[in-house]
Amino acid sequence: QVQLVESGGGLVQAGGSLRLSCAASGRTFSNYVMGWFRQAPGKEREFVADILRSGGNTYYADSVKGRFTISKDNAKNTAYLQMNSLKPEDTAVYYCAARVRYYSHSTAASAYDYWGQGTQVTVSS
Repeated sequence: QVQLVESGGGLVQAGGSLRLSCAASGRTFSNYVMGWFRQAPGKEREFVADILRSGGNTYYADSVKGRFTISKDNAKNTAYLQMNSLKPEDTAVYYCAARVRYYSHSTAASAYDYWGQGTQVTVSS
């Protein structure tokens, strides 16, 4: 069983920055693929970014490429999402997720095995 706890959300003005953190339980965090998804009101949950277990390979949705950076610190069992140049359309509940059975990249929410409770990010114009 893996538990994920997000933190770092909040209210920020357009153009600002936030860093989300996702603390994970489990002794094999270094083997997990970690992903970030988001869900805006009335919309489906969408892929934002993921990072493979080694931390050397990252993938981003086109909408956040160049503005967001995903990283993981295996020594701290924590994944991060640095969000810069935030836009009002980035407003959503952000979820971190862990993929533990497979080690490859995936944009599908169904490919992830464990989820955090979510943290609200609101970007004002």
